[in-house]
Amino acid sequence: MKQPSRIQCKRVHDPAEPSDGYRVLVDRIWPRGIKKEALKADDWRKDLAPSSELRKWFGHDPARWAAFYQKYHAELRQRRDAVEALLSACDGGVLTLLFAARDREHNNAVALRMFLQSD
Repeated sequence: MKQPSRIQCKRVHDPAEPSDGYRVLVDRIWPRGIKKEALKADDWRKDLAPSSELRKWFGHDPARWAAFYQKYHAELRQRRDAVEALLSACDGGVLTLLFAARDREHNNAVALRMFLQSD
C-alpha cells in the first residue's frame, strides 16, 4: 500500500485546484448549500467520518480537541478496511481531505490526516 505523496485538508468552500489530486469528502453529513458538481470531489467516504456520538460530543470545541482526535483514532483503528481503501484509491498521489467545519485546525479531516501520517 503506497502512502500518499502528500495529504492536505481543505474546506469544502475552498476552490478545487489541479494540484489537489484525489479529493475526498470525509464528513458524515453532506455540507449545506454545496451542490455535488460544485464540490468536485472524487469520493465521499462517510465510513471514515467520526461516529455521530463522537462528532456531537466534540461539538468543534478546541478544548476537547486532544480527547476528540484520540477517540477518533481509536475508531479509525477499527475501520482498517476503509482506511486501506482510501489509500489504495489515491494510489500514492496527492490526497485532499475535504471538510465543512469552519475551524481549519480542529476538525475530523485534520485528525484523519494525523492518523494517516502516523500509521
